[in-house]
Amino acid sequence: MAEVALAAKPDTILGWFRKLVARKFDGSKFRQSPGRPRIDKAIEDLIVRMAQENPSWGYDRIEGALANLGHTVSDQTIGNILKRHGIAPAPQRKHTTRWRDFIRAHMDVLAGTDFFTVEVLTLKGLVTYYVLFFIQLETRRVCLAGITQHPDQQWMEQQARNVTMKDWGFLAHSRYLLHDRDGKFCPLFRRTMQAGKIRPLKLPARSPNLNAFAERWVRSVKEECVSRLIFFGEHSLRRAVTEYTTHYHRERNHQGKDNKLLFPLPRGPARREHGNVQCKERLGGLLKYYERQAA
Repeated sequence: MAEVALAAKPDTILGWFRKLVARKFDGSKFRQSPGRPRIDKAIEDLIVRMAQENPSWGYDRIEGALANLGHTVSDQTIGNILKRHGIAPAPQRKHTTRWRDFIRAHMDVLAGTDFFTVEVLTLKGLVTYYVLFFIQLETRRVCLAGITQHPDQQWMEQQARNVTMKDWGFLAHSRYLLHDRDGKFCPLFRRTMQAGKIRPLKLPARSPNLNAFAERWVRSVKEECVSRLIFFGEHSLRRAVTEYTTHYHRERNHQGKDNKLLFPLPRGPARREHGNVQCKERLGGLLKYYERQAA
């Protein structure tokens, strides 16, 4: 021991001794398994999904729902899994509404708005034009609010007044308006919306999916129209986006709406089922659709 004391400090020697004692009474090598087996990943994912999709469900409610599907999981295990995924207990979750859930529950009174830009050839060279639009989430109906080089506060205020006009304004039957954090959606624009009984909802940063219908419309109008044309002056741009919007509403099928037309012109059954098929065009054939001639 004296030789060991010369090579190590007392605390080190005591540490070695404690480890030696601990190893003597460590029965882990005699255990049949390392403890309760970890739950199957598919079941764990299902537990997380149930909790996220049903904020008011507690551990017992989730336990019962799993039993309905043939899975036996204790409420304690469910609680441990949700804690591991950072999901709060039901009393806290049911008072927290996710953006996605809010949008789904209010589709019929929700609208979105956004801009897209187009480069236009003028006598002064290329000029950037801003196109402001609104879209009703439930119906997908689009309103081209305005086109300008300078979307300043006064211009934005006027567009807000136009769409919130009582009875005939585009947003007359909406209650909420989704928009991103672009500075063009200024306080004056938001106050004018509120005066028209529309509550503007500024979305979190870097969350385009929360305004997905507006984003999808921008993609459609650019891919199918704007990116395939050269515009000479504001008039040609205005004509093109107006024609495309009519095509979008009446002549273009929408996968998100059971692959049907949004607002087709009324046609009798005989006209739909009989007669020669005719190709109709807009913008010099850029936009095409087909209909039957009257028999």
